[in-house]
Formats: sequence, C-alpha cells, structure tokens
Amino acid sequence: MSRFAILATGDVGAKRTNLDSMFASVRGCLRREPIVFGQLETVVSDRGAIVPNSKLAMRAPAALAPALRETGFTLMSFAGNHCLDWGYEAFGDTLVHMAEAGVALAGAGANREAAYRPVVQEAQGTRVALVAASSILPDGYAATADRPGCAPMRAHTFYEQIEHDQPGTPARIRSHSDRNDLNSLLEAIRAARAEADVVLVSLHWGIHMVRGTLAEYQVEIAHAAIEAGADAILGHHPHLMKGVGFHRGKPIFYSLGNFAIEQPHVWDPAITRTESFRHLVSLNPSWSMEASYMLPEETRITGVARLLVEDRAVTGVEFLPAWIGDDAAPRMLEADTPEFARVVAYLREVTEAEGLATRIEVVGDRVVLGEA
Repeated sequence: MSRFAILATGDVGAKRTNLDSMFASVRGCLRREPIVFGQLETVVSDRGAIVPNSKLAMRAPAALAPALRETGFTLMSFAGNHCLDWGYEAFGDTLVHMAEAGVALAGAGANREAAYRPVVQEAQGTRVALVAASSILPDGYAATADRPGCAPMRAHTFYEQIEHDQPGTPARIRSHSDRNDLNSLLEAIRAARAEADVVLVSLHWGIHMVRGTLAEYQVEIAHAAIEAGADAILGHHPHLMKGVGFHRGKPIFYSLGNFAIEQPHVWDPAITRTESFRHLVSLNPSWSMEASYMLPEETRITGVARLLVEDRAVTGVEFLPAWIGDDAAPRMLEADTPEFARVVAYLREVTEAEGLATRIEVVGDRVVLGEA
C-alpha cells in the first residue's frame, strides 16, 4: 500500500541577503513529504526591466530557485499577476532557473498552450498533476497563441440593482468566469486526469485584503474544476487566508494566504507613496505603517494544506497551522500555543462567514477538515 501526503502553501517569494532565513523554521515540515506545492509570487532573475503597468514589481534573485528546492518545494504555480513584472527576459529566466533547480512550474510558458499544460510528478507509484491559472491579470500578462505569459482564467464583473424601484441605491456585485478561459482550464484538467492519479488545480484569484469574502466566480470555477476531475483546489492571491469548502467531497482552499513572502516595501521602497498602495491599505483598516511588520495582523495567519494519499487517491484533508513573524518568515505551530488557537479560530470564522459546509476538528497539532 502506498501512503504519503501532498503539502501545499500560499504565496512564496524572498529577497534578502540570507534566503535560507525565510524558510529555516518550515523546512523540516516541508521536507517530510515527496510532493510540495507553493505559489511562486515573483520572477526569479537577476535581469530585466520593470514594465510600465506593474503596480509592484517583484523580482527575487536567481539564488532563490535552489533555496526553494532545498526547502522542499517540488512543484509551483507561476500563474499570477507578477509573472511579467520585469519583462520577457526575467520571465524566461524564471522558467530556466526553476527547471535547473528541479522545481517544476505550471501555469506559465512560451504561449497559451504551454501555460495550460499540466506538470506531473510521481511519488510511490502515484502520478500527481498540477494545472495552474490566474484570474488576476494586468494587461499583457496572459499568454496568447504566440506570446509568453501565464494561463488566464479571467472573470467579468457586473453590478445588479437590488431594488429596481430605488435608483441610485448600492448595487450587488456579481461576477462570472470567462467562458473561453474556463473551457481551456477544464480541457487542461481533463488532460491531466487522463495521465495522472491525483489532479491539483492552482488558482490565483479572489478579493485581496478583505476578510472572508469570496467572489461569485470563484465558487463557479472551483465547482466546475472539480466536476472536470480536480481532486483539490489550491487558491491564493488575497494575502490572507480565506475559508475552506468542499464540493463532491473534494477540498477547495479558497486562499492559503501569504506563506513565505517579503513585505511590499522590500520589493519597492517607494510603493507606499503610490495610489494603488493607498487603495490596498484602504481595504483593510489594520495596517501598521510604522511597525517592522506593516501588514495587517491577520496576514500572519497561515499554514500548510496536507492531502493524504493512499493507493493513488486523496483519502484525507488536513491543515497544519503556522504563523508569520516580524521577519516575514513562517513558523509551524504546536497546539498549545495561542497563535495556533488564533489560526484555528480565524479559519472557522472565515469558513462559516461564507456559509461553507466544512467540518473543522483539531487533532493534536493538525486541523482535520471534511465535508459537513
């Protein structure tokens, strides 16, 4: 009988003199399992030029690639809103550096076909596939038939008047998936299903910095992906943890939050003076602009999703709580710490707030999740 676990984290990206210091406290956890996923939030390159439409140009040194592999990461999504921050040169470097380090990237490539192509890894005779796409897309970041970029999973927003006889009153915000992109994503999932035993789908999506709230398109896409053959949805981008749902017994991590990523001013010291940054701050009132850790306290809440695999199928879902310190580095938590209790309480809060029918049970230092 084969038995192992797949681990998954949220956003990852380090830019510091000692890259290992970002991962030192979680390396022991991540290296225990043969397949470990993370969202690569930044390009990995020592070259390139900032593109004009980048809001926060993120670039990590080439040395990050081997540091990630040493930490335990084996496959990552590069589908996100920073993949072309430093142009095609840095984008291409990222693909090369990560491949040379032995970390497989999904969700980005030389063209649209390559970006949607699943990557497959094997552990104990079980083939695990990863498909990745992004709904957060600056102009020009989506791969096309003849241009590099990330796999797009666009969504469209519209506003529905709630009381039709009350003009000028606030509207309900609605959203739905782009049909062409959704069809491409589902085709990629079916292709992955045909060649793998377990299919993971990574989605860069959602409403950033707003506690709990899910966009309508996220539920639509997640359910469609599972119905097409996905065994788990791994979401990220909002920079804080969102609720966990289930569909047909398969888990949907709507956002795993930040995991091991520098604060905004590390990437660009001038970012705090921009209009886009001021808008980001306005979405969550608990920023501490003068503190060493300026992000809202709830962005410290993080952890590792753990998918138990037996006989080539996912048989259980767990979450291992972690906490991000003032140095932006994550640390795994034990059940007798106040931070552990804070993470579990927050997970329950944001899950229940969206009406997600999920069973959350603490067992030792783990949180066992299931469909209620």
